[in-house]
Amino acid sequence: MAAVTLSGVRKVYQGGVEAVRGVSFDVADGQFCVLVGPSGCGKSTLLRMVAGLETISDGTVRIGDRVVNDIEPAERDIAMVFQNYALYPHMSVYDNMAYGLRNRGTPKAEIEARVREAARILAIEPYLDRRPRALSGGQRQRVAMGRAIVRKPQVFLFDEPLSNLDAKLRVQMRVEIKRLQRALGVTSIYVTHDQIEAMTLSDLLVVMNAGHVEQIGTPIELYRRPRTRFVAGFLGSPAMNFVPGRLGQPGELVIGGRTLPWDVARGATCPGSAVEVGIRPENLRVAAPGSEQILMEVEFVEELGATQLIHGRVGEAALAVQVPTGIAPEAGMLGLTVDPGSTHLFDPANGLRLDL
Repeated sequence: MAAVTLSGVRKVYQGGVEAVRGVSFDVADGQFCVLVGPSGCGKSTLLRMVAGLETISDGTVRIGDRVVNDIEPAERDIAMVFQNYALYPHMSVYDNMAYGLRNRGTPKAEIEARVREAARILAIEPYLDRRPRALSGGQRQRVAMGRAIVRKPQVFLFDEPLSNLDAKLRVQMRVEIKRLQRALGVTSIYVTHDQIEAMTLSDLLVVMNAGHVEQIGTPIELYRRPRTRFVAGFLGSPAMNFVPGRLGQPGELVIGGRTLPWDVARGATCPGSAVEVGIRPENLRVAAPGSEQILMEVEFVEELGATQLIHGRVGEAALAVQVPTGIAPEAGMLGLTVDPGSTHLFDPANGLRLDL
């Protein structure tokens, strides 16, 4: 097993298009790192540079003790699981899993032992004689992971491996991937655009946007204390609300024409300054009559089973509130309370968090 270190990694395509802009971070030995961000943010390009499938314009990629910039993919001791499975259709499951080992000249008895062990771990032993077309999507993805496992690599690389699966199977497969990674203890880098997948799988979460890293940390660190408005809005389901506000006198925050108490210990030092207030839907509460801090005009209600998601507006700003089922009105004005300690303030000009 090995750590992975990226230092100032850049990718510039012909015409000066910069897809990855000086990315640096460390993935510790045995850690599960997830790269997450919207389509086109550079996460798959970055993964392909670690794999050796894309050349590196600048910076270094280190796997273990080796700088691998100029080392061929086959010599990097990595195994990659792709979105489209990349299985050979004319080969059986067994032969798909054994193919790479045969090419490396691995003894037949060792191939047999490795393939059987991987099949046992992934619960695909009954399918070893089948061809890929006779398997479901989830079974094919297990075969693709089995092919990676038998290699016994230093690093696993996953490029959106669950995006072709239906929602229920995705949940099942991400649990299996996490369990498998913990059992094997292999350093892993996983690319996804799905923030729920990113939050549930990662030990280390790297949020990317427009080719650069917005924030790095544990999932709970990024969720509770996002450094930018982008990170705050990208992580969390339902997504964070953003409402225009301004700082009042010390100890006050004004939202929608109403003054809320604000923690003066957080240093609200510039009365009158415009801010963007981030509030997660689960941190808003329906207020008792006469105790409301914010008034929302209800537009519609989403029924989610155990909870309801109330959608409405505070002035011109859209707002969503997550509450237990059975207490949401269908229309009219709704009074809300908010815990000041659960709010996040951002600079409207640059989107950076205000550490007030």
